[in-house]
Amino acid sequence: MITATKKYNKWVVILSIAIPLVVVVLFGVKLNVTLPVFLPPIYASIDALTSVLLIVAFWAIKNNHVKLHERLMKTAILFSVLFLVMYVAYHMTSDSTTFKGEGILKTIYFCVLISHILLSIAVIPFVLITYVTAITNQIELHKKIARITFPLWLYVTISGVLVYVLISPYYLN
Repeated sequence: MITATKKYNKWVVILSIAIPLVVVVLFGVKLNVTLPVFLPPIYASIDALTSVLLIVAFWAIKNNHVKLHERLMKTAILFSVLFLVMYVAYHMTSDSTTFKGEGILKTIYFCVLISHILLSIAVIPFVLITYVTAITNQIELHKKIARITFPLWLYVTISGVLVYVLISPYYLN
C-alpha cells in the first residue's frame, strides 16, 4: 500500500503543477475556430451539477451509502475534468468578455472571481489526495482530508456558477 501511495503521490504533485500551467499556456493559444455551440452556459451547468453531486455524495457517505458515494465522487471528478476541457476550449477560441458592472456589483464579481481562480488551483491537490486516500483504502486519512476538500471544491463549483451568472449579460455585447 505504501508503494502504491508513493506512486500516486508523485502523480498528485505532477498533476497539481501541470494542470494550472497547461491552462495558463493554453490561454495564450488562440485558435481561429468557431465552436458549434456556445460553451459558457454548458460548462456553468456542469459546475452546477458538480455542486449537486458533491452535496449528494456527502449525504450518501453520512448515511453509509459507500458505493453510491464512490460513484458520485468519480462522476464529480469526471465532470470537473469535462468542465476544464470546455472552459479552456472556449477561451482558446473566443475573446475574453469584460465585466461591465459597476459599484458594489463589480467588487463582488472580482472578489468571487479572484477567490474562485485561486481556490480552483488550490483544490487540485486536495481532490487528488482525497481520491488517492480513498482508492488506497486509507479511510481515516481520507476522512480528514475530505473535511477540507469538500468545502473547498464545493465553493469552487458554486462560485464558478456565480461568476457565469454575473458575467453572462456581457457575453453578447
